[in-house]
Amino acid sequence: MAVLLLAEVTNGELALDATAKAVTAAKALGDVTVLAAGASAAAAGEAAAKIDGVAKVLVAEDASLGHRMAEPTAALIVSLAGDYSHIVAPATTDAKNILPRVAALLDVMVLSDVTGVVDGDTFERPIYAGNAIQTVKSSDAKKVITFRTASFDAAGEGGAASVETAGAAENPGLSEWVEDKVAESDRPELTSAGVVVSGGRGVGSEEDFKIIEALADKLGAAVGASRAAVDSGYAPNDWQVGQTGKVVAPELYIAAGISGAIQHLAGMKDSKIIVAINKDEEAPIFQVADYGLVADLFEAVPALTEKLG
Repeated sequence: MAVLLLAEVTNGELALDATAKAVTAAKALGDVTVLAAGASAAAAGEAAAKIDGVAKVLVAEDASLGHRMAEPTAALIVSLAGDYSHIVAPATTDAKNILPRVAALLDVMVLSDVTGVVDGDTFERPIYAGNAIQTVKSSDAKKVITFRTASFDAAGEGGAASVETAGAAENPGLSEWVEDKVAESDRPELTSAGVVVSGGRGVGSEEDFKIIEALADKLGAAVGASRAAVDSGYAPNDWQVGQTGKVVAPELYIAAGISGAIQHLAGMKDSKIIVAINKDEEAPIFQVADYGLVADLFEAVPALTEKLG
């Protein structure tokens, strides 16, 4: 079997962590060809070629593929699909926009957020906010899959795959780029950070959320938030962790003022070590925490930050 993996390319650069984790998952299905597509993608292609387990890299550069436009990228993938039994990608925002379009054009189902590969036809994915694992067997001739990267280790480097050029497909012209508005931060990217410090509704205000940010900065961590905190305006949307936000699995996850609603747990319960700080000893977050501190976060978090020097 042959696998076509859509690399995560942003502004011409490869998102190595997401792509390398998807390679780990894809290797179980067959020989992996990575597609790096964008207005500028040569550098991303060269980086992808170094990932262990990649057999070949295709680089498609065209103005129509820039600005994360889904329709031209989907058309490109469909034009290449004939040689592959599986078309896969990391379950990122871009892939969740592109691969359902690919599946529709190929008239097959899409398997989203896959966390386990049983065999070439059978896969595991979470349902009911992660409280159950569904085993799905597809009889489609081509499988279209997004992999939840938090469930896989990143493939190492040391590969030396060949790099070839692929031409762009005809642009369907269904949409056009207007502008990009990008939130910039010196902190690590939330989905690939080794440490995440999150705040919830208990933080109380956007101003008080600075104590969460201060602890994160001491730890070199990314900042997360529960949906309740985001909906209350305490934190921006791109910090949201949970079923309707980002799924993370860092080495250390610190949850302060987060009660632990099932939707939030679905986005972080695979973290290696979970630390919960909450003044309510009955909060559900303590059921998944490795370490729990029943305390007022306004006392505990600044004290912890101070102890870190």
